[in-house]
Amino acid sequence: MAAPALTLVGCADEYDSGCFPYDAHEAHYKINADNVPDAGTPTDGGLPTDEGCLQTCRRSFPKTLSCEAFPEETPSDGGPRSQAYIDCLVAVPAGCHSDGRLPEGLQAARVEARCALGTWFAGMAWMEAASVPAFLRLAEELEHHGAPAELIRAARRSAGDEVRHARAAGELARRHGTAVPEVELAPFTARSLEALLLENAREGCVRETYGAVVAGWQARTARDERVRSALGPIAEDELRHAELAWAVDAWAAERLTPEARQRVRDARLAAFQELERLVASEAPEAVLVEEAGLPPRDTALQLLQGLQVLLA
Repeated sequence: MAAPALTLVGCADEYDSGCFPYDAHEAHYKINADNVPDAGTPTDGGLPTDEGCLQTCRRSFPKTLSCEAFPEETPSDGGPRSQAYIDCLVAVPAGCHSDGRLPEGLQAARVEARCALGTWFAGMAWMEAASVPAFLRLAEELEHHGAPAELIRAARRSAGDEVRHARAAGELARRHGTAVPEVELAPFTARSLEALLLENAREGCVRETYGAVVAGWQARTARDERVRSALGPIAEDELRHAELAWAVDAWAAERLTPEARQRVRDARLAAFQELERLVASEAPEAVLVEEAGLPPRDTALQLLQGLQVLLA
């Protein structure tokens, strides 16, 4: 992954850190094997085959390193049986988490800076800029798959929204002496409707939905008036983007097989669990809470967990 450093000018000493980017790591995701017949789960309740296990994991998580299958179990005390599932060990590349819809093939850019506020806004601007081609691709793919015209128009309008978001966040970053890294993308390739929905589940239904909630929180609580002014319209736009993600999910779900629909649900739940782990593991710098309005860790977890009802 590309990791360009940022040029810094005039950051105050008290803003001497930033915790926005996260390092490459490994994460465990679970897939309900009962709903994936081609996972190789025998009808007698035995373990899936190794080949079927990896095939199932890599369909939803291409960077799966290994997997382990667990058969259904019926407790000796007569309690409810536990469903068979597959545990996928996935390599998660370095990157950032925020409210952008990150496209496939995006080359991660680590924001290295002394200034926490500059670091945060530069990362935000980078992700908003990366969301522009993501929405343009979504519009093209929706058209290719025969989606309603209103969904296609909404995706194209969302791309325009992200241009404005990137510009606004970039101005805040430069105000704190930080440059914004260039967005680098691998060429897009054609993909199936299911592949589109898997990305939409992770980036739209989970990340953008949570991002819209956080942006709304920032617009109300940031001490910096310029941040409140910038984040207010962004929060409204991101809420529309989240609604678009769920509308795309609802439209396309009926066009998938039951097994494919389950894989999309599994991907959505796994993305939520990964975001929950990241939010729980990071405490924003005090200056980010005060000036940029980021919710403290406990509040962020409450905001995120309040979205669980959407995953049912």
